[in-house]
Order: sequence, then structure tokens, then C-alpha cells
Amino acid sequence: MEEINNLMHGFAVALTAKNMLFMLIGITLGVLIGVLPGLGGANGIAILLPLTFSMDPTSAIIMLSCIYWGALFGGAITSILFNIPGEPWSVATTFDGYPMAQQGKAAQALTAAFTSSFVGALIAVIVITFLAPLLAKFALKFGPAEFFAVYLLTFCSFVGMSKEPAAKVIASMMLGFALACVGLDNVTGQLRMTFGSTELLKGFDFLIAVIGLFGIGEILLTMEEGLAFKGKSAKISPTVVFQTWAGLWRHWKTFLRSTAIGCWMGITPGGATPASFMSYGVAQRMSKNPQGFGKGEIEGVVAPETAAHAAGTSALLPMLTLGVPGSPTAAVLLGGLLIWGLQPGPMLFVEQKDFVWGLIASMYLGNIVGLIVVLTTVPWWAAILRIPFSIIAPVIIVVCAIGAYTVNNSMFDVVMMLVFGVFGYLFKKLKYPLAPLVLALVLGKGAESSFRQAMLLSEGSLSIFWSNALVGGIASLAILLLLWPLWGALKARAKNREQGASAA
Repeated sequence: MEEINNLMHGFAVALTAKNMLFMLIGITLGVLIGVLPGLGGANGIAILLPLTFSMDPTSAIIMLSCIYWGALFGGAITSILFNIPGEPWSVATTFDGYPMAQQGKAAQALTAAFTSSFVGALIAVIVITFLAPLLAKFALKFGPAEFFAVYLLTFCSFVGMSKEPAAKVIASMMLGFALACVGLDNVTGQLRMTFGSTELLKGFDFLIAVIGLFGIGEILLTMEEGLAFKGKSAKISPTVVFQTWAGLWRHWKTFLRSTAIGCWMGITPGGATPASFMSYGVAQRMSKNPQGFGKGEIEGVVAPETAAHAAGTSALLPMLTLGVPGSPTAAVLLGGLLIWGLQPGPMLFVEQKDFVWGLIASMYLGNIVGLIVVLTTVPWWAAILRIPFSIIAPVIIVVCAIGAYTVNNSMFDVVMMLVFGVFGYLFKKLKYPLAPLVLALVLGKGAESSFRQAMLLSEGSLSIFWSNALVGGIASLAILLLLWPLWGALKARAKNREQGASAA
């Protein structure tokens, strides 16, 4: 009952005229960001974050989170109509969504995608509503050793669960840790890796790095590919919506399976992209018509969209309760909270109830508003893609530059944004993941502080990380996840040897 009462208070906070306006603006901007390839939820939030500095934190986080929901919705539009994934997690949606559009079923595919996204996000928000306060109360018992163990688990989860090669994930993460160390040492006050530059005394600004890595990096890559937009048109009528809804109830098992996969991959930092592919694969194996997948099967649209939204939404749970983001977008939102002077973690639920419950209430409202907006405005978003990308790209770059400059009113930040943009471009060309770098850049200093505090308490003994069942269990699970790719490689090598021996 306490959670329900708090949620009602959150609705009172979110349902003010000002916050509802910011919610609508956020959804609209988010759909636009999702529709335009080269942007995305994390990129859009990073670019627009400086615009929220003059807003109160509750209104700012409501608008930014609604940008995220809108981007999740918008990615499906390009995937289905143009066979261009607006977001990485929309790739699986193209497998059956675009064939449906080619068969003249674009409206049904879009309705199914938007409805699935809404259902996945709604169930994930319900999970956050009732699980977040319990997890926050539990986390109040954490000390430095427990918090470092959670940080370690997050870092190792990216290594063990990423679809990228473990060596590339670790290399990306190590670079993030190195960047996080630049500037003043939080404990001793000594300078680290500033190389005599006064501009680096404060270290690398998280926001500048993210705008460059995501925004500029993606635009440079997209410009190189010479992206051209060609696709199908679509208009969704109320009749099509209700007819599609009437047929979707037959896939209720797919909804539940995909939501469970999405929530798990969001809370453990797997991410929306692996969740969408995993859910698509499970749906195909469990389907009565597996041969229809890839040829325009509506279940092939339902599964990835449900999982992606469930993962994207549930990734906010560890961010709010433990201060550990479950996705790159959650990491950007975490950076925003720190800029606004809020410390994510268990005390946030005690000291900032209006903020937390206003955000959770806005998740319910934002998803409803988002579903209505995308169902009624699909032709407009499809028309935007008729604009040449040679016009859209410079506009995005200018917006990025303005966002970078407004952080500290410094041209040095604009230059650093461009440097990070080149790094982001090179990372994508070399197929190195950016998410581990961003995660390490955001959490590096916190993890270092918790580790050093734990070492001071234990007088330098690592045994403190196995001093009780809680911290020992988390640390052991982290090490297991870290070694998981090695175990997989050893199994694959043994299997190859067996096959070679049998062939001989």
C-alpha cells in the first residue's frame, strides 16, 4: 500500500500542466530522434541534456525520459517502412516488419510494434514500481565493499554478457577508466594525467564525451555510408488498429516471454539490443509457424519490440536504486542526475520522493501519450525521411556543438566534442563497443572511491570483499561473469578438437 500511495503522489507531481507539456515535447522529440538514423535515445538525450540545466530536476528528468520512450517507439517506424533500423535494437524488427510493409500490411505491422512496445514498457514500469523501493531499502545496508562489488558486477556483466568480443569490451572499458582518472584525485587532491593543461583540471566532462562519441560519431559514419531513404508509405486508421488488437491477444505467451527476457536483460546490463534478438530467436523456436519468420510474420514484430521496450525501461531500476545504469541511455540519465546535484542510490528514495515517484508516474503517462502520438502521426514521421540526409546531418552537428558549448560556455569543450566524435567514429569502424567506455567514464570515479574506502577499512586486505555472504556472493558472481567468455572459448575449442578427431 505504501508504494501505491507514493505512486499516487507521483501522479500528482507528474500531472501538472507544466510537466505534461514537457512530457509531450519529450515524446515528440524522442520519436523524431528514433526516426532519424544516426541518432538514438542515448544520443538524443546527450545532445538535449544542456537544455534542461535551467529546469527543475523533476521536469527535466520527465522530459528526458519521455525522449527515451519516444525514441524507442520511433525506431520501429524506419525499420518497418524503410528497412532502416532507427535504433540498434530495431534491427530484429526489420526481419518481419519490412516484409509485412512490402505485402501492403505496413499499418498492421506498425500497430503491432507500437502496441508491443507499450505492453513491454508497461509491465517493466510495474516491476520498477514495486521492486525499486524494496531494492532501495535493501541497498541502505550497503557499505563501501558492497557498493564496489555492485560496480564490479556491472563491469563484469558487460564483459560476460556482451555479444562483442570480450577483449574489445575490456579495451573499451579500460579507456573509459583512464578518461575518468583525468583531473583532481577525489581522495588526495593530487593532479592526474593533466599534462600541464589547466582545462583538464576538472577532467573530461561526461556530457561532452557522450555528445561526441554518440552524436558526432554516428553522423560521421552515416555520412560516409551515403544513406539514402527509400521506403513504403503508411497511414493507420482506427479500423486497422482495432482489427490488429483483436488478433494480438493470440500471442499473449510471446508477450510474457519477451517481457521476461527484456526485464532480465535490462536489470542485468545486457541491453535492449541483445534482448530483442534473444526474444526473436525464442519466439521463432516456440512458434507453431517458424518457417514464416522472416517472411512477414506478425509475431516476429511483437517479440523484439516487446523485449526492447521492457529492457530499455527496466534498465532504470538499478540506476535509481543503486546508482548503476543498466544501459548507455541510463548512463546518460545518471550523468544528468549528477549534474543536477542528485545522487542516485537508495537515499534518493528517502530524500527525493517527489523526484523519484514523479519520474515513475511519468513512465506510465509517457507510454500512454507515446502510443497515442505514434499511432496518429505516422505519415508525418515517414515524410521527414524524404528530406535529404545531407541537410539533416549538418543540422544535427550544429545542435551538438551548441549543446557542448552551453555546458561550460567554452570553445575547448566544442573542440573536445569533435575529438571524441572522431574516436566514436573510429570505434564504430573498428567494431569496438561504446557502451563499456561510457559506463566506465560515468562509474569510474565512484568505483575507485568505493574500492579505496574499502581498502582503508580493511587495511589493504582484499578479504573484505568476501567478509560476508552478501558482498562475497556479488563479488563471486562478478568474477564468474568475467571468466564466462573464457569458459565459452574453452568449450568451443574442445568441441572443435572432438570434431577434428572424429573426422580423422
